[in-house]
Amino acid sequence: MERRQAHYIREVKSFQLSKNRWDVQEVWRLVRQSPPISLASDTETAIADCRSFLDGLLDSDQARVIYGVNTGFGDLAHARVGASDLGELQRNLLISHACGVGEDVPDAVVKAMLLLKIKALSQGHSGVRLETVHRLIAHWNDRLYPVVPSQGSLGASGDLAPLSHMVLPLIGYGEVRVDGVPVPAKDVLQAKGWEPLKLEAKEGLALINGTQLMLGYGVMAMERLERIADWADALCAWSLEAWHGRLDAFDADIHRIRKQPNAEAVARNVTDWLKDSEWQKIPRVQVQDPYSFRCTPQVHGASRNSLEAARGVLENEINAVTDNPLIFPASQKIVSGGNFHGQPLAMQLEALALAAHEWGSISERRTFKMLSGKQGLPPFLVANPGLNSGFMIPQYTAASLVSQNKQLCTPSVVDTIDSSNGQEDHVSMGANAALKLWKILDNVEQVLAVECMTAAQACDFRDAQGMAPALAAMQRSLRRVVPFLERDDFLQPHMLATRDWMFSQDLSDSSASEA
Repeated sequence: MERRQAHYIREVKSFQLSKNRWDVQEVWRLVRQSPPISLASDTETAIADCRSFLDGLLDSDQARVIYGVNTGFGDLAHARVGASDLGELQRNLLISHACGVGEDVPDAVVKAMLLLKIKALSQGHSGVRLETVHRLIAHWNDRLYPVVPSQGSLGASGDLAPLSHMVLPLIGYGEVRVDGVPVPAKDVLQAKGWEPLKLEAKEGLALINGTQLMLGYGVMAMERLERIADWADALCAWSLEAWHGRLDAFDADIHRIRKQPNAEAVARNVTDWLKDSEWQKIPRVQVQDPYSFRCTPQVHGASRNSLEAARGVLENEINAVTDNPLIFPASQKIVSGGNFHGQPLAMQLEALALAAHEWGSISERRTFKMLSGKQGLPPFLVANPGLNSGFMIPQYTAASLVSQNKQLCTPSVVDTIDSSNGQEDHVSMGANAALKLWKILDNVEQVLAVECMTAAQACDFRDAQGMAPALAAMQRSLRRVVPFLERDDFLQPHMLATRDWMFSQDLSDSSASEA
Protein backbone atom coordinates (compact mmCIF):
# COMPACT_ATOMS: atom_id res chain seq x y z
CA MET A 1 0.00 0.00 0.00
CA GLU A 2 1.22 3.48 -0.78
CA ARG A 3 1.19 4.56 2.81
CA ARG A 4 3.75 7.14 3.90
CA GLN A 5 6.50 6.42 6.36
CA ALA A 6 5.91 7.67 9.86
CA HIS A 7 6.84 11.31 10.13
CA TYR A 8 9.02 11.19 13.20
CA ILE A 9 11.12 8.05 12.86
CA ARG A 10 14.38 10.03 13.01
CA GLU A 11 14.79 11.38 16.53
CA VAL A 12 16.32 14.83 16.76
CA LYS A 13 18.26 15.32 20.03
CA SER A 14 19.55 18.77 19.09
CA PHE A 15 19.29 20.91 16.01
CA GLN A 16 21.62 23.49 14.52
CA LEU A 17 19.77 25.99 12.38
CA SER A 18 21.63 26.77 9.17
CA LYS A 19 20.55 28.20 5.84
CA ASN A 20 19.70 24.73 4.54
CA ARG A 21 16.31 24.36 2.89
CA TRP A 22 13.57 22.79 5.02
CA ASP A 23 10.63 20.73 3.86
CA VAL A 24 7.33 20.37 5.72
CA GLN A 25 8.49 17.13 7.37
CA GLU A 26 11.38 18.98 8.96
CA VAL A 27 8.99 21.45 10.56
CA TRP A 28 6.70 18.65 11.76
CA ARG A 29 9.63 16.78 13.25
CA LEU A 30 10.95 19.84 15.10
CA VAL A 31 7.51 20.86 16.35
CA ARG A 32 6.70 17.38 17.66
CA GLN A 33 10.10 16.57 19.18
CA SER A 34 11.02 20.11 20.33
CA PRO A 35 14.79 19.57 20.40
CA PRO A 36 17.14 22.30 21.64
CA ILE A 37 18.04 24.69 18.82
CA SER A 38 21.19 26.68 18.18
CA LEU A 39 22.38 28.84 15.30
CA ALA A 40 24.97 27.55 12.86
CA SER A 41 27.89 29.80 12.02
CA ASP A 42 26.48 30.77 8.62
CA THR A 43 23.24 32.07 10.15
CA GLU A 44 25.04 33.90 12.97
CA THR A 45 27.28 35.61 10.44
CA ALA A 46 24.35 36.54 8.20
CA ILE A 47 22.36 38.04 11.09
CA ALA A 48 25.37 39.97 12.44
CA ASP A 49 26.42 41.31 9.03
CA CYS A 50 22.91 42.49 8.26
CA ARG A 51 22.64 44.30 11.59
CA SER A 52 26.06 45.86 11.17
CA PHE A 53 25.08 47.23 7.78
CA LEU A 54 21.87 48.75 9.17
CA ASP A 55 23.65 50.29 12.15
CA GLY A 56 26.20 51.82 9.80
CA LEU A 57 23.47 53.50 7.80
CA LEU A 58 21.77 54.86 10.89
CA ASP A 59 25.04 56.14 12.37
CA SER A 60 25.98 58.11 9.27
CA ASP A 61 25.72 61.86 9.29
CA GLN A 62 23.21 61.76 6.46
CA ALA A 63 21.03 58.91 7.64
CA ARG A 64 18.39 58.19 5.03
CA VAL A 65 14.69 57.84 5.68
CA ILE A 66 13.85 54.13 5.99
CA TYR A 67 10.27 52.97 6.38
CA GLY A 68 9.53 51.53 9.81
CA VAL A 69 13.06 52.19 11.00
CA ASN A 70 12.95 55.96 11.47
CA THR A 71 9.36 56.55 10.31
CA GLY A 72 5.90 55.67 11.53
CA PHE A 73 3.98 52.67 10.18
CA GLY A 74 1.27 52.20 7.57
CA ASP A 75 -0.29 55.52 6.63
CA LEU A 76 1.99 57.17 9.21
CA ALA A 77 5.04 56.41 7.06
CA HIS A 78 5.37 60.16 6.38
CA ALA A 79 6.05 60.85 10.08
CA ARG A 80 9.81 61.00 10.75
CA VAL A 81 11.06 59.65 14.08
CA GLY A 82 14.20 61.02 15.74
CA ALA A 83 17.27 58.90 16.39
CA SER A 84 16.76 58.95 20.16
CA ASP A 85 13.27 57.46 19.82
CA LEU A 86 13.97 54.51 17.50
CA GLY A 87 13.91 51.95 20.29
CA GLU A 88 10.69 53.32 21.77
CA LEU A 89 9.15 53.27 18.29
CA GLN A 90 9.71 49.50 18.09
CA ARG A 91 8.37 48.88 21.60
CA ASN A 92 5.30 50.96 20.83
CA LEU A 93 4.78 48.96 17.66
CA LEU A 94 4.54 45.68 19.56
CA ILE A 95 2.24 46.82 22.34
CA SER A 96 -0.07 48.82 20.04
CA HIS A 97 -0.39 46.01 17.49
CA ALA A 98 -1.12 43.25 20.02
CA CYS A 99 -4.88 43.50 19.47
CA GLY A 100 -5.76 39.86 18.90
CA VAL A 101 -8.99 38.31 20.13
CA GLY A 102 -10.73 34.97 19.92
CA GLU A 103 -9.62 31.48 20.85
CA ASP A 104 -5.94 30.84 21.40
CA VAL A 105 -3.90 29.43 18.55
CA PRO A 106 -3.29 25.67 19.15
CA ASP A 107 0.02 24.87 20.80
CA ALA A 108 1.42 22.99 17.80
CA VAL A 109 0.74 25.96 15.53
CA VAL A 110 2.29 28.42 18.03
CA LYS A 111 5.42 26.29 18.13
CA ALA A 112 5.50 26.26 14.32
CA MET A 113 5.07 30.05 14.24
CA LEU A 114 7.96 30.58 16.64
CA LEU A 115 10.18 28.15 14.77
CA LEU A 116 9.36 29.66 11.38
CA LYS A 117 10.00 33.19 12.63
CA ILE A 118 13.45 32.14 13.87
CA LYS A 119 14.06 30.49 10.48
CA ALA A 120 13.07 33.66 8.59
CA LEU A 121 15.18 35.99 10.76
CA SER A 122 18.18 33.70 10.39
CA GLN A 123 18.35 34.43 6.65
CA GLY A 124 20.10 37.72 7.40
CA HIS A 125 17.80 40.17 5.61
CA SER A 126 15.72 41.50 8.53
CA GLY A 127 18.16 43.63 10.52
CA VAL A 128 17.59 42.13 13.96
CA ARG A 129 20.39 41.67 16.48
CA LEU A 130 21.79 38.27 17.35
CA GLU A 131 20.67 38.93 20.93
CA THR A 132 17.06 39.10 19.80
CA VAL A 133 17.19 35.84 17.84
CA HIS A 134 18.96 34.14 20.74
CA ARG A 135 16.15 35.21 23.08
CA LEU A 136 13.55 33.69 20.73
CA ILE A 137 15.61 30.50 20.70
CA ALA A 138 15.80 30.56 24.51
CA HIS A 139 11.99 30.60 24.66
CA TRP A 140 11.92 27.60 22.31
CA ASN A 141 14.61 25.69 24.21
CA ASP A 142 12.92 26.30 27.57
CA ARG A 143 9.52 25.44 26.07
CA LEU A 144 8.08 28.82 27.03
CA TYR A 145 5.57 29.18 24.25
CA PRO A 146 3.60 32.43 23.99
CA VAL A 147 -0.17 32.66 24.25
CA VAL A 148 -1.44 33.91 20.89
CA PRO A 149 -5.07 34.89 20.17
CA SER A 150 -6.12 33.56 16.78
CA GLN A 151 -8.08 36.50 15.32
CA GLY A 152 -6.94 39.90 14.19
CA SER A 153 -4.80 39.43 11.09
CA LEU A 154 -5.75 40.62 7.60
CA GLY A 155 -3.13 38.41 6.01
CA ALA A 156 -1.18 41.37 4.64
CA SER A 157 1.30 43.73 6.26
CA GLY A 158 2.15 40.45 7.88
CA ASP A 159 0.17 38.65 10.56
CA LEU A 160 0.63 41.74 12.67
CA ALA A 161 -1.64 41.19 15.67
CA PRO A 162 -0.91 37.47 16.24
CA LEU A 163 2.83 37.92 15.77
CA SER A 164 2.80 40.88 18.16
CA HIS A 165 1.35 38.61 20.83
CA MET A 166 3.93 35.97 19.97
CA VAL A 167 6.88 38.29 20.62
CA LEU A 168 5.46 40.42 23.45
CA PRO A 169 7.17 38.18 26.06
CA LEU A 170 10.54 39.35 24.73
CA ILE A 171 9.85 42.78 26.21
CA GLY A 172 8.06 41.51 29.33
CA TYR A 173 4.46 41.77 28.14
CA GLY A 174 1.86 39.15 27.28
CA GLU A 175 1.73 35.56 28.51
CA VAL A 176 3.61 32.32 28.02
CA ARG A 177 2.52 28.77 28.79
CA VAL A 178 4.46 27.04 31.54
CA ASP A 179 3.51 23.35 31.67
CA GLY A 180 0.40 24.27 29.70
CA VAL A 181 -0.71 27.06 32.07
CA PRO A 182 -0.73 30.74 30.94
CA VAL A 183 1.61 32.82 33.09
CA PRO A 184 2.42 36.55 32.77
CA ALA A 185 5.63 36.86 30.78
CA LYS A 186 7.14 39.36 33.21
CA ASP A 187 6.91 36.78 36.00
CA VAL A 188 8.58 34.13 33.87
CA LEU A 189 11.38 36.47 32.82
CA GLN A 190 11.97 37.41 36.43
CA ALA A 191 12.08 33.76 37.48
CA LYS A 192 14.58 33.04 34.70
CA GLY A 193 16.73 36.02 35.53
CA TRP A 194 16.17 37.41 32.04
CA GLU A 195 15.91 41.14 31.55
CA PRO A 196 13.21 42.27 29.10
CA LEU A 197 14.80 43.06 25.75
CA LYS A 198 15.17 46.69 24.79
CA LEU A 199 14.45 46.60 21.10
CA GLU A 200 16.50 48.65 18.72
CA ALA A 201 15.78 50.12 15.31
CA LYS A 202 13.82 47.87 12.90
CA GLU A 203 13.57 44.93 15.32
CA GLY A 204 9.91 45.20 16.27
CA LEU A 205 8.89 45.51 12.64
CA ALA A 206 11.01 42.50 11.66
CA LEU A 207 9.43 40.45 14.44
CA ILE A 208 5.80 41.11 13.50
CA ASN A 209 6.00 41.56 9.74
CA GLY A 210 5.69 38.16 8.13
CA THR A 211 3.33 35.32 7.29
CA GLN A 212 4.13 32.96 10.16
CA LEU A 213 0.55 32.62 11.46
CA MET A 214 -0.82 31.64 8.06
CA LEU A 215 2.22 29.51 7.37
CA GLY A 216 2.19 27.80 10.77
CA TYR A 217 -1.44 26.80 10.31
CA GLY A 218 -0.80 25.72 6.72
CA VAL A 219 2.23 23.56 7.52
CA MET A 220 0.60 21.85 10.49
CA ALA A 221 -2.62 21.43 8.51
CA MET A 222 -0.63 19.56 5.86
CA GLU A 223 0.37 17.01 8.49
CA ARG A 224 -3.29 16.45 9.36
CA LEU A 225 -4.29 16.37 5.70
CA GLU A 226 -1.81 13.64 4.85
CA ARG A 227 -3.28 11.50 7.60
CA ILE A 228 -6.78 12.28 6.34
CA ALA A 229 -5.76 11.32 2.79
CA ASP A 230 -4.40 7.95 3.88
CA TRP A 231 -7.34 7.21 6.16
CA ALA A 232 -9.85 8.20 3.48
CA ASP A 233 -8.44 5.57 1.10
CA ALA A 234 -8.44 2.92 3.83
CA LEU A 235 -12.01 3.78 4.82
CA CYS A 236 -13.21 3.53 1.24
CA ALA A 237 -11.83 -0.01 1.14
CA TRP A 238 -13.33 -0.79 4.56
CA SER A 239 -16.75 0.50 3.53
CA LEU A 240 -16.56 -1.23 0.14
CA GLU A 241 -15.83 -4.47 1.95
CA ALA A 242 -18.75 -3.91 4.33
CA TRP A 243 -21.10 -2.94 1.48
CA HIS A 244 -20.04 -5.87 -0.69
CA GLY A 245 -19.20 -3.38 -3.39
CA ARG A 246 -17.49 -4.07 -6.70
CA LEU A 247 -13.80 -3.60 -7.44
CA ASP A 248 -14.30 -2.89 -11.15
CA ALA A 249 -14.03 0.88 -10.67
CA PHE A 250 -10.56 0.44 -9.17
CA ASP A 251 -9.15 -1.48 -12.13
CA ALA A 252 -5.72 -0.14 -13.07
CA ASP A 253 -6.54 0.06 -16.79
CA ILE A 254 -9.40 2.51 -16.14
CA HIS A 255 -7.11 4.91 -14.34
CA ARG A 256 -4.17 4.42 -16.68
CA ILE A 257 -6.09 5.93 -19.57
CA ARG A 258 -7.45 8.82 -17.46
CA LYS A 259 -3.81 9.81 -16.81
CA GLN A 260 -4.35 11.22 -13.35
CA PRO A 261 -1.50 9.82 -11.21
CA ASN A 262 -3.14 10.52 -7.84
CA ALA A 263 -6.35 8.79 -8.89
CA GLU A 264 -4.22 5.81 -9.92
CA ALA A 265 -2.54 5.87 -6.51
CA VAL A 266 -5.88 5.91 -4.70
CA ALA A 267 -7.14 2.97 -6.76
CA ARG A 268 -3.98 1.01 -5.89
CA ASN A 269 -4.36 1.89 -2.21
CA VAL A 270 -7.94 0.65 -2.09
CA THR A 271 -7.19 -2.59 -3.95
CA ASP A 272 -4.14 -3.20 -1.73
CA TRP A 273 -6.26 -2.88 1.38
CA LEU A 274 -8.66 -5.45 -0.13
CA LYS A 275 -5.96 -7.94 -1.09
CA ASP A 276 -6.86 -11.59 -0.38
CA SER A 277 -10.44 -10.74 0.57
CA GLU A 278 -12.75 -13.75 0.31
CA TRP A 279 -15.71 -11.42 0.41
CA GLN A 280 -14.65 -9.94 -2.91
CA LYS A 281 -15.15 -13.35 -4.53
CA ILE A 282 -18.85 -13.39 -3.65
CA PRO A 283 -20.98 -12.74 -6.80
CA ARG A 284 -22.47 -9.23 -6.81
CA VAL A 285 -26.09 -8.49 -7.51
CA GLN A 286 -25.51 -4.83 -8.43
CA VAL A 287 -24.04 -3.99 -11.84
CA GLN A 288 -22.53 -0.74 -10.55
CA ASP A 289 -22.06 0.84 -7.15
CA PRO A 290 -23.11 4.38 -6.21
CA TYR A 291 -20.68 7.18 -7.07
CA SER A 292 -19.52 7.48 -3.47
CA PHE A 293 -17.84 4.08 -3.92
CA ARG A 294 -17.27 3.97 -7.68
CA CYS A 295 -15.79 7.46 -8.07
CA THR A 296 -13.60 7.47 -4.99
CA PRO A 297 -10.31 7.38 -6.95
CA GLN A 298 -11.32 10.44 -8.95
CA VAL A 299 -12.51 12.40 -5.90
CA HIS A 300 -9.75 11.40 -3.48
CA GLY A 301 -7.16 11.81 -6.24
CA ALA A 302 -8.28 15.36 -6.97
CA SER A 303 -7.90 16.25 -3.28
CA ARG A 304 -4.42 14.74 -3.31
CA ASN A 305 -3.60 17.01 -6.27
CA SER A 306 -4.31 20.01 -4.06
CA LEU A 307 -1.96 18.69 -1.38
CA GLU A 308 0.84 18.39 -3.91
CA ALA A 309 0.34 21.92 -5.19
CA ALA A 310 0.15 23.40 -1.70
CA ARG A 311 3.25 21.60 -0.50
CA GLY A 312 5.47 23.42 -3.00
CA VAL A 313 4.11 26.84 -2.08
CA LEU A 314 4.37 26.17 1.65
CA GLU A 315 7.93 24.91 1.41
CA ASN A 316 8.99 27.99 -0.52
CA GLU A 317 7.45 30.12 2.21
CA ILE A 318 9.14 28.10 4.98
CA ASN A 319 12.48 29.10 3.50
CA ALA A 320 11.51 32.69 2.68
CA VAL A 321 11.97 36.14 4.20
CA THR A 322 8.61 37.86 4.50
CA ASP A 323 9.08 41.06 6.46
CA ASN A 324 9.55 44.63 5.22
CA PRO A 325 11.72 46.53 4.43
CA LEU A 326 14.39 43.99 3.48
CA ILE A 327 18.10 44.53 3.82
CA PHE A 328 20.72 43.31 1.34
CA PRO A 329 24.16 43.91 2.83
CA ALA A 330 26.00 42.39 -0.14
CA SER A 331 24.48 44.91 -2.54
CA GLN A 332 24.37 47.73 0.04
CA LYS A 333 20.65 48.40 -0.19
CA ILE A 334 17.40 48.45 1.76
CA VAL A 335 14.22 47.88 -0.23
CA SER A 336 10.55 48.25 0.71
CA GLY A 337 8.24 45.72 -0.86
CA GLY A 338 5.32 43.40 -0.21
CA ASN A 339 6.75 40.01 0.77
CA PHE A 340 4.46 40.06 3.82
CA HIS A 341 1.37 39.78 1.59
CA GLY A 342 -0.29 36.45 2.23
CA GLN A 343 -1.87 35.91 -1.19
CA PRO A 344 0.31 32.91 -2.22
CA LEU A 345 -0.56 31.15 1.03
CA ALA A 346 -4.20 32.25 1.09
CA MET A 347 -4.92 30.75 -2.33
CA GLN A 348 -3.46 27.41 -1.30
CA LEU A 349 -5.22 27.40 2.08
CA GLU A 350 -8.54 27.84 0.28
CA ALA A 351 -7.68 24.96 -2.04
CA LEU A 352 -6.77 22.76 0.92
CA ALA A 353 -10.10 23.57 2.54
CA LEU A 354 -11.92 22.36 -0.58
CA ALA A 355 -9.76 19.25 -0.72
CA ALA A 356 -10.50 18.40 2.91
CA HIS A 357 -14.20 19.06 2.46
CA GLU A 358 -14.41 16.63 -0.44
CA TRP A 359 -12.84 13.82 1.58
CA GLY A 360 -15.49 14.44 4.22
CA SER A 361 -18.35 14.87 1.76
CA ILE A 362 -17.86 11.57 -0.05
CA SER A 363 -17.19 9.78 3.26
CA GLU A 364 -20.56 10.87 4.64
CA ARG A 365 -22.26 9.56 1.49
CA ARG A 366 -20.69 6.11 1.98
CA THR A 367 -21.89 6.13 5.58
CA PHE A 368 -25.39 7.00 4.40
CA LYS A 369 -25.42 4.07 1.98
CA MET A 370 -24.35 1.54 4.61
CA LEU A 371 -27.35 2.47 6.79
CA SER A 372 -29.89 1.88 4.01
CA GLY A 373 -30.80 -1.71 4.87
CA LYS A 374 -29.49 -2.94 1.50
CA GLN A 375 -26.77 -5.40 0.48
CA GLY A 376 -27.79 -7.85 3.20
CA LEU A 377 -27.23 -5.38 6.02
CA PRO A 378 -29.90 -4.46 8.60
CA PRO A 379 -31.35 -0.93 8.56
CA PHE A 380 -29.14 1.42 10.56
CA LEU A 381 -26.82 -1.48 11.34
CA VAL A 382 -28.51 -2.71 14.48
CA ALA A 383 -30.48 -5.76 15.52
CA ASN A 384 -34.19 -5.19 16.10
CA PRO A 385 -34.40 -1.81 14.30
CA GLY A 386 -37.33 0.22 15.51
CA LEU A 387 -36.71 -0.61 19.12
CA ASN A 388 -33.13 0.44 18.38
CA SER A 389 -32.09 3.42 16.25
CA GLY A 390 -28.59 2.09 15.74
CA PHE A 391 -26.31 4.35 13.71
CA MET A 392 -29.06 6.67 12.50
CA ILE A 393 -27.91 9.77 14.34
CA PRO A 394 -24.13 9.57 13.89
CA GLN A 395 -24.93 10.05 10.21
CA TYR A 396 -26.93 13.16 11.17
CA THR A 397 -23.86 14.50 12.94
CA ALA A 398 -21.67 13.75 9.93
CA ALA A 399 -24.16 15.46 7.62
CA SER A 400 -24.22 18.52 9.89
CA LEU A 401 -20.42 18.76 9.84
CA VAL A 402 -20.28 18.36 6.07
CA SER A 403 -22.89 21.07 5.67
CA GLN A 404 -20.93 23.43 7.90
CA ASN A 405 -17.81 22.73 5.84
CA LYS A 406 -19.67 23.80 2.70
CA GLN A 407 -20.31 27.15 4.37
CA LEU A 408 -16.72 27.42 5.58
CA CYS A 409 -15.41 26.76 2.07
CA THR A 410 -16.68 30.15 0.93
CA PRO A 411 -13.34 31.79 0.08
CA SER A 412 -11.97 34.42 2.43
CA VAL A 413 -9.39 35.51 -0.11
CA VAL A 414 -11.93 37.32 -2.28
CA ASP A 415 -12.94 39.58 0.61
CA THR A 416 -10.27 42.26 0.66
CA ILE A 417 -10.86 45.39 2.72
CA ASP A 418 -9.06 48.72 3.11
CA SER A 419 -6.97 49.35 6.22
CA SER A 420 -4.51 51.95 7.54
CA ASN A 421 -6.40 54.84 5.98
CA GLY A 422 -6.25 53.26 2.54
CA GLN A 423 -2.49 52.72 2.46
CA GLU A 424 -3.07 48.98 2.74
CA ASP A 425 -5.83 48.72 0.17
CA HIS A 426 -5.62 45.04 -0.82
CA VAL A 427 -5.24 42.30 1.75
CA SER A 428 -5.30 38.51 1.44
CA MET A 429 -7.44 37.48 4.41
CA GLY A 430 -5.14 34.49 4.51
CA ALA A 431 -5.32 34.27 8.29
CA ASN A 432 -9.09 33.80 8.09
CA ALA A 433 -8.53 31.15 5.44
CA ALA A 434 -6.13 29.38 7.81
CA LEU A 435 -8.59 29.44 10.71
CA LYS A 436 -11.38 28.11 8.47
CA LEU A 437 -9.16 25.31 7.24
CA TRP A 438 -8.31 24.22 10.79
CA LYS A 439 -12.01 24.04 11.69
CA ILE A 440 -12.77 22.11 8.50
CA LEU A 441 -10.10 19.58 9.42
CA ASP A 442 -11.70 19.12 12.85
CA ASN A 443 -15.00 18.41 11.14
CA VAL A 444 -13.57 16.08 8.49
CA GLU A 445 -11.72 13.97 11.04
CA GLN A 446 -14.97 13.40 12.90
CA VAL A 447 -16.87 12.61 9.68
CA LEU A 448 -14.26 10.00 8.80
CA ALA A 449 -14.51 8.59 12.32
CA VAL A 450 -18.26 8.09 11.81
CA GLU A 451 -17.57 6.21 8.58
CA CYS A 452 -14.98 4.09 10.39
CA MET A 453 -17.44 3.14 13.14
CA THR A 454 -20.13 2.44 10.56
CA ALA A 455 -17.96 0.27 8.33
CA ALA A 456 -16.71 -1.74 11.31
CA GLN A 457 -20.27 -2.26 12.57
CA ALA A 458 -21.38 -3.38 9.10
CA CYS A 459 -18.46 -5.80 8.77
CA ASP A 460 -19.41 -7.42 12.06
CA PHE A 461 -22.68 -8.48 10.44
CA ARG A 462 -20.65 -10.44 7.86
CA ASP A 463 -18.55 -13.61 8.18
CA ALA A 464 -15.37 -12.28 9.72
CA GLN A 465 -13.35 -15.16 8.27
CA GLY A 466 -13.69 -13.78 4.76
CA MET A 467 -12.63 -10.20 5.39
CA ALA A 468 -9.48 -8.80 3.76
CA PRO A 469 -6.62 -9.55 6.19
CA ALA A 470 -5.33 -5.95 6.34
CA LEU A 471 -8.80 -4.63 7.12
CA ALA A 472 -9.49 -7.45 9.57
CA ALA A 473 -6.38 -6.39 11.49
CA MET A 474 -7.67 -2.82 11.56
CA GLN A 475 -11.06 -4.08 12.75
CA ARG A 476 -9.46 -5.99 15.62
CA SER A 477 -7.45 -2.95 16.62
CA LEU A 478 -10.52 -0.70 16.64
CA ARG A 479 -12.50 -3.23 18.63
CA ARG A 480 -10.00 -2.92 21.46
CA VAL A 481 -11.23 0.68 21.75
CA VAL A 482 -14.84 0.68 20.50
CA PRO A 483 -17.14 -2.37 20.84
CA PHE A 484 -19.64 -3.85 18.40
CA LEU A 485 -23.04 -2.46 19.38
CA GLU A 486 -25.75 -5.11 19.77
CA ARG A 487 -28.29 -2.55 20.95
CA ASP A 488 -28.54 1.22 21.38
CA ASP A 489 -25.82 2.76 23.49
CA PHE A 490 -24.44 6.19 24.35
CA LEU A 491 -22.66 6.76 21.05
CA GLN A 492 -20.84 10.05 21.47
CA PRO A 493 -17.96 8.59 23.54
CA HIS A 494 -17.49 5.90 20.90
CA MET A 495 -17.41 8.51 18.13
CA LEU A 496 -14.75 10.52 19.94
CA ALA A 497 -12.76 7.41 20.83
CA THR A 498 -12.77 6.30 17.20
CA ARG A 499 -11.46 9.67 16.08
CA ASP A 500 -8.71 9.58 18.70
CA TRP A 501 -7.76 6.03 17.70
CA MET A 502 -7.55 6.99 14.04
CA PHE A 503 -5.68 10.26 14.19
CA SER A 504 -3.28 9.49 16.99
CA GLN A 505 -1.38 7.21 14.60
CA ASP A 506 -0.04 6.99 11.09
CA LEU A 507 -1.46 4.15 9.09
CA SER A 508 2.05 2.87 8.56
CA ASP A 509 2.28 2.49 12.35
CA SER A 510 -1.16 1.01 12.97
CA SER A 511 -1.89 -2.56 13.81
CA ALA A 512 -2.93 -3.00 10.19
CA SER A 513 0.75 -3.59 9.55
CA GLU A 514 0.41 -6.97 11.26
CA ALA A 515 -1.41 -8.05 8.12
